[in-house]
Amino acid sequence: MYGGDEVSAIVLDLGSHTCKAGYAGEDAPKAVFPSVVGSIDQMEVETETENNSGPAVDPKSNSKSLDSDKAKGKRKLYVGSQALGYRRDHMEVVSPIKDGVIVDWEAVEGIWDHAFRECLLVDPKEHPMLLAEPSSNTQQQRERTAELMFEKYKVPALFLAKNAVLTSFASGRATSLVVDSGGGSTTVAPVHDGYVLQKAVASSPIGGEFLTDCLTKSLESKGMMIKPRYSFKRKETRPGEFQVVDVDFPNTTESYKLYSQRVVASDIKECVCRAPDTPYDESAYSNIPTTSYELPDGQTIEIGADRFKIPDILFNPSLAQTIPGVENFAEIVPLRGLPQMVIESINKCDVDIRRELFSSILLAGGTASMQQLKERLEKDLLEESPQAARVKVLASGNSTERRFSVWIGGSILASLGSFQQMWFSKAEYEEHGASYVQRKCP
Repeated sequence: MYGGDEVSAIVLDLGSHTCKAGYAGEDAPKAVFPSVVGSIDQMEVETETENNSGPAVDPKSNSKSLDSDKAKGKRKLYVGSQALGYRRDHMEVVSPIKDGVIVDWEAVEGIWDHAFRECLLVDPKEHPMLLAEPSSNTQQQRERTAELMFEKYKVPALFLAKNAVLTSFASGRATSLVVDSGGGSTTVAPVHDGYVLQKAVASSPIGGEFLTDCLTKSLESKGMMIKPRYSFKRKETRPGEFQVVDVDFPNTTESYKLYSQRVVASDIKECVCRAPDTPYDESAYSNIPTTSYELPDGQTIEIGADRFKIPDILFNPSLAQTIPGVENFAEIVPLRGLPQMVIESINKCDVDIRRELFSSILLAGGTASMQQLKERLEKDLLEESPQAARVKVLASGNSTERRFSVWIGGSILASLGSFQQMWFSKAEYEEHGASYVQRKCP
């Protein structure tokens, strides 16, 4: 047991797209920054400067295979939107999370360091930590997290809570069906009395980033190219008139270029896209009025049917195959739309709670804040669900609450007086080891 009521806990939610960090008891996170990191491999840069005469590719591959550990230790990480917004030669953009699982722990440590030292300006030794984790987190991942938190950051106490449970708490419910549509994936998880029903969790790899990529490809196929912000300069020739000059940086990595394009495309998506009221039909939407959007380089593009087609991929994933450059995606995984995932998940639950789940479907995550998504999901579910079910899709009217519902749930939980005896304390960790996290944080 841990009795630290006088210091507020820190709540961390490391999502696939953004990392949210702040103090328990507050109503919004203090720091929100991208979960990707910029990484410059010092070995590669050194080899390239030494071998300027010969081809730089060959020694690169050798150094990689010979001592990849050494190379790993010698990479410099850049975390946070400001550091990533600045273009650097040879900087790769790396995502530490793949399919909800952490694959690059060094980058995760960089993100946590940034959150504690640069954003919150706290010493992790003095604050208990509540970390949000995906519903499907493995025991190995949880133990590794506990080990890092206690050994490296020396935290006094720790608690790992499931995303879906926190979203449910944020809306004041102990039982609900959480539809969490984030950057990397969409997960449907039933929560009953504060526990996730693991056997009924459904997930799909379609998230905000996939939709952003579809939008980029679709615009490119129509001849609208999105220029990354670093690739041009704007000069004012006369007041209010600008001349755009292209700037060439040959050493920019492909991943950084893609990241910079995604930033712009994601803004286009958030500004103009909305879920259509009825399933998207090419002929019906072909002469829809267009919406204009001004790109950073000053050119204005007109976006028509794509405004509705892109969000509809959430409901009908096979639409992605009609977009040039994305055709092969849906062949790999036979994907289901959102309404099918919801019904499939509820049907795997106990008969007694199905009715309650149908009447409290919660929307969470950045992609779920899209306009008209709630109305469309409710309409589709009414058509496909059993007659007796009262379908109610709930979503906070405030988009901040919808985007940060996991963090807000953690903030509420960690500030409850009755929660204080639930912490996994440092003393317990020293006595029982990391595997005890399974018992303390079910």
